[in-house]
Amino acid sequence: MNSLLQRITINPSICHGKPVIRGLRYPVESMLELLSSGMSIPEILVDYEDLEREDLLAVLEYAMRLSQVKRIELLPAA
Repeated sequence: MNSLLQRITINPSICHGKPVIRGLRYPVESMLELLSSGMSIPEILVDYEDLEREDLLAVLEYAMRLSQVKRIELLPAA
């Protein structure tokens, strides 16, 4: 496993089992929202002092891995 991905943890008792950074209560989803809104990694690090640059790189790596699918098929409406 990529060493960055070891920074992403999933625990049912933290944030309802959503993937978070290093067991902290920072969901991957929230960090992706900040990055996609245009915030830079340095700007996020100023706001979240207990995070490290590698944590945000791990978030991006995690999202990239999730997007690696072979094929997406649309299901017919029921």
